[in-house]
Order: sequence, then structure tokens, then C-alpha cells
Amino acid sequence: MGTKYIAITFFFSLVIMLPIHVHDTGDYGLPSPKPDKHTDNSTSASNAYGYSSPLLNVMRADKPTTVNDAPPTDLMLWMYVVFVYIFSGLALYLLVTETKKIIRIRQDYLGSQSSVTDRTIRLSGIPEELRSEEMLKETIENLQIGKVESVLLCKDWKELDSLVAKRMSVLRKLEEAWTIHLGQPRAGGNRALVNPSALETRVTTNGDDEESRLLGGEANNQSHVTSYSQLRPMTRIWYGVLGLQSRRIDAIDYYEEKLRKLDDQIKSSRKKVFKPTPLAFITLDSTAAAQMAVQATMDPEPMKLIANLAPAPSDVVWQNTYLPRSNRMLRAWAVTLVIGLLTIFWSLLLVPLAGLLSLENIGKVWPQLENALEAHNISRSLVQQGLPTLLISLLSVAVPYIYYWLSTLQGMMSQGDVEMSLISKNFFFTFFNLFLVFTVFGTASNATGYFDRIGDSFKDTTSIAYVLAESLKSLVLFYINLIILQGLGLFPFRLLEFGSVAMYPISLIGAKTPRDYAELVQPPVFSYGFYLPQTILIFIICIVYSVLPGSWFVLFFGLLYFIIGSFIYKYQLLYAMDHRRHSTGRAWAMICNRVIVGLVVFQLAMAGILGSSLAVERAILIVPLLAFTIWFIVFYKRTYEPLMKFIAIRSLTHEPPFGALAQGESRYDSETSRGRDVDEDDETGLRYINPSLVLPLEDVWLAKKRPNASNHNGLGDGEGDEDV
Repeated sequence: MGTKYIAITFFFSLVIMLPIHVHDTGDYGLPSPKPDKHTDNSTSASNAYGYSSPLLNVMRADKPTTVNDAPPTDLMLWMYVVFVYIFSGLALYLLVTETKKIIRIRQDYLGSQSSVTDRTIRLSGIPEELRSEEMLKETIENLQIGKVESVLLCKDWKELDSLVAKRMSVLRKLEEAWTIHLGQPRAGGNRALVNPSALETRVTTNGDDEESRLLGGEANNQSHVTSYSQLRPMTRIWYGVLGLQSRRIDAIDYYEEKLRKLDDQIKSSRKKVFKPTPLAFITLDSTAAAQMAVQATMDPEPMKLIANLAPAPSDVVWQNTYLPRSNRMLRAWAVTLVIGLLTIFWSLLLVPLAGLLSLENIGKVWPQLENALEAHNISRSLVQQGLPTLLISLLSVAVPYIYYWLSTLQGMMSQGDVEMSLISKNFFFTFFNLFLVFTVFGTASNATGYFDRIGDSFKDTTSIAYVLAESLKSLVLFYINLIILQGLGLFPFRLLEFGSVAMYPISLIGAKTPRDYAELVQPPVFSYGFYLPQTILIFIICIVYSVLPGSWFVLFFGLLYFIIGSFIYKYQLLYAMDHRRHSTGRAWAMICNRVIVGLVVFQLAMAGILGSSLAVERAILIVPLLAFTIWFIVFYKRTYEPLMKFIAIRSLTHEPPFGALAQGESRYDSETSRGRDVDEDDETGLRYINPSLVLPLEDVWLAKKRPNASNHNGLGDGEGDEDV
């Protein structure tokens, strides 16, 4: 959609708007040299490159630059009004068209599915008298929605989950101790990783068997691992009063004993009766029954028996299923408060960064630097436009990691919910801090002017449109540089996965065990929360500048950005990165809502430009369009978003789709063998149950057989050779 919209607007801008600009002003919307205020041979300080466009018509109170103050002609003002309506209508038309296409594909595809995920609901707010699997099954079936196949009542598994996590930590330490004793794998060592129990089954009476090959051939054995004749590693334990005494003991024996005790505790804990929680996963006999359950109100009391669509089994964050509702609400409010404080911090941080765009601001802090930059045009361009653009881009890359960490602390039930939350948080930072704050207050001459503008905006809301229009016109080259850097500068690094490649040598240095080497070769996970908000911001920038003078220049690089990006992201999703989320297109509704917010900003900016050009009557003509766009947001939420979340009953196929169930084959066997559920090809079992309850205790991974191996449950329970 982004490519279509920008291509159409670029065509109109190049064929219709540009000739009118050239006819009325003789200007092509490109920067043109102006005399400098100090010398006749230098260029103006009106922007980072020392250039000024006659059509930018910057209206600043401090007048730090030299611009052409010729007002736009009457034809140009009417052209603004007409194309605001045309481009807004085009954006809304494409949004509706693409939404209908996505809804049709989503309803047709998911309507033919009948997997465990599609037939399962997440029921919260369960009263205490219903907190048993038998009572829940009877209650749901009495509603005559459908038959219940299985019920998993979530319980307080905190003790068990902590034991399993502690066991994994001890297991890694044991693997590290054995690796130190046996020797680390050399280059390509991950090809020699086998299950240690498999090696034990190959022990014979041959005295030379300890030196036998792992993968075949003594040369291969020597090329993969080193001799394990090193001394057994030692570890220090602390004991006594306040843990002030210590002694060194054999690390392998110590961690094996800890692992054995943890295994016994886990087996004992699995047999306990845990306290039930007000949350359950209920699998019904059909997708239609599940859809009717989530689209209906089950209980007459508020906050009781609330049904929602269940995430995929592998997508559930089981550690958050037993968190109390009050705990999750407290976490959500705490994270919201932290984000508010971070928003204020980023805003204050961007004020001096925005000051780099003006030589006058630089001169107030460092006069010598101002004189040096005025004497060197290239250095001035790098400092005023290159440096802010680079810092903004780096900030947009680093900050999402903070927001991702905050999203994981909110206690959400699934990784998909964390992903959606990350998109929302990252877009708020990108749009509010990097666009609105930087744009509206980026032309303030100093911090005092920055805060004065905030106060004026609160006193007179009409000043927001004027300030926005003024700043947008003066920052056109900055955003052109931002689009160029994001498209031509950062996309090649994203294609190369520069972050993963750069971190690989560091991770390789820290890798010690076979498990570490196996994790090194795992593909990175594609996260929409890290990439999608920046793309939406670029699209909004193209919308906002689509009618302004020089719009064809912005739209050209915007079109280039989306053309390159479509190939980059498609390649990453298909070949280079892993995507394990069960989102079923939920992100599209978020994209549409944020694009419509960009349209509102676009219309406000154009109303401000028309008002600042003393065309108040034409500015008033934008008001009905603004009201219609706000109404469309409500209309879209009520009409289209439910179909992006639920499956219509008429879309459900009552006959099993082709290959769904073979003769004499159970539903469970069909789903586990074919993995028909969207985004769940890698899942096994497809049953809703905490992995800590059923997963077998994992074995130690070794690169070479250990001598005189004992049949410990952590080392001798494997089933054969296992390449990692």
C-alpha cells in the first residue's frame, strides 16, 4: 500500500504540482544558493547545506535566515486545498481496499482451519466455585455453545518453574565444567556434538575404545576436539555463618550432585496439587464454538468469565499465567509511568540535538565553532544535517530494545501480545518524540523558546497548526536526509544483519559448551516491533510533505525507500530470519490507525500553512476533511477491526478441509503431523500445558565421551547419537 500511495502522489506532484510551482515562482522546489550574511561568496545559513528554497517561506520570529518572502499565488493556494482532499481520500481508499483484501484472505484461510489454537479460548475471571476442570467443562457445555474437548486450569506453578529454571542454570554450569575437562571443540566443533549417553552405549572391552572416532575416522576426531587429559575443574563454595567460609571442591561432582537433587525436587513437585488460578485454556470441539464464545458475554457479573482468543501453545508465557490480575494491572501502570518519564527525557534530549540545525543556536553555546562552520560548507552540512540525522537514526535503533524489555515486564500472556505492545510503544516514541517534538520545537532558538512554545500551545490550540506548519517547511531537508539514510544507508546493514554478524565474534569468544555453539547458529528472529514503527514514520513523513513545495523530491526518496524495503523485508522473512509469532494479521489494524493519525497531522499542517499565508477561508475548508477523518477512525474501529480479530461464522467451513482428517486418524495425530495452524509448523503436540509439567529432563551435551562414565540420570538417559 505504501508503494502504491507514494507512487500515485509522486506522479501528481511531478506532473501537476511541480509545473504550477515552476510557472508561478520559477522554482523547482530544490535548494538554491543565497548570499551569506557575512560574505557575498558563501551561502545562506537558512538550512544545513547553506541553501534556501523560495517556496519554503519560513516564518520565524527570530528571522535567522534569508528567504524569499513572496507569498504563494492564488492558484497555488487552491491547489493545496484540492490536493489535500485528493491525497487524503486516496489514503483512506487504499486503507479500506487493503483492509478488505486482508480480511478476505484471513477469513478464507483461518475459516478452513480447525487446529487446537483455533478451537481454544482463554477464559479469565473464573470464580472460586468454578476453579476445577470438571466444573468448568460442565459450565461451558451448559451454555450450549459446543462440546468441551479439554480444559487446562492454570495453577500456581511458580515453584516448579523456578526449579526448572534453576536446573537449566546448573546444567549449563555442569556442561561448562565437562567442556573444560574434556576440551573445547575447535572450528566446526558443533558438527561433533553427540548425546553423551550414546557414547556410553558404544563402550566395549577394547582398551583403545576411548580413543575411537566420534563421526568416523581418527583424523576427524582429532580435528574436532582436543584431548581431555586436563585436570578436573574446581569450584568454590561458601558456607558457615553468613557464608563467610569457603573451600574449593571438584566442580563436576558438585554440579552433578546439585543436578541430581534438583531432578528429585522437580519430580516430587510435579506430583503436588497446586493452587488454581482464575485463568484456564478451554479447547472446544469446533472453531465455530470458540468464535461464538469469544464474541459473546458469558456471565452477567462484570469481570467474570471473560473469553478471549487463545494464543498458540508455544506462544504462551506460562510464567505470567499465574500472576494475579492486580499484579498485572500494577505492572501495566508502572510501565506506563516509566514510559511517560522516558518520553519527557527523550524530549529534553532532543532539544539540544535540534539546536544543531541552526548556526545561531550553535553560536550562543560555542561561537568559535559557529565561525569555523561558516567558513567550511562541507563541515557545516555534516554538523547541521548529517550529525542530527545520524543521531536520530541511532536513537530509533537503540530505544526499541528498552521498550521491548519494558513490554516483557508487563505480565502479558503471550509473546504475540508482547510484540503488539512493542509496536505500540515504539511507534509512540518514533512518532511523538522523533517527529512531533523534533518538528514542532526543532526550530526554537533556545530552551526558553522551547518551553515558551509549549505554554503558547496550551493557551491557544490554534497555534499548534501554525507552529507545525512553520517547522515542517524549515525541516524539509532534514527529513529528506533521514529518508535517504534509512533507505540507502541502513537497509544494506539490515540485509546483512549487521548486528548479528557484529555480535557473532563476541559470542563466539564467550561460547564454551556444545549448547553455546548450537545457539550461535540459530537464525535471528524477525520482530515487527523493531522495524514496523520506523516504516510507518517514513510513510507519514511522505504524507505530510506530499503537498508542500518540493514534495516531489521527498516523495522520490520515499518511493525509493519503500521499493528497496519491500525486497529487504521479504528476503529476511522468507530466507534469513525466523518468525515464530501467531499474530494472524493483528498488526494491520494498528498500522491503519497510526496512518490515519498521520493524515490528521497532515491536514493540521496544511491548515496552518494556508492560515499563515493569510488564506483563512481556504484553511477553513480543511476543517470538514479533518472532522471526516476523525469520524473515519471511529468508523474503522467499529466496522473493520472486529473482522481483523475474529472469524465470521459464515467464513467457517463446516466440512473438514482437504487433508484435514484421514480415515481412522485422530484430530491430535493430524495436527501434530501436518502442523496446519498458521505460523506453527515448528510446534509439536499443540496441547495447552505448562512445559515444566511434562517435558523430559534434558541431558548434558558433550563434545566427546567422558571416561568411566556413570549412568547418571542427567547423562545416561539419551536415546542415541544426536547431531546439534
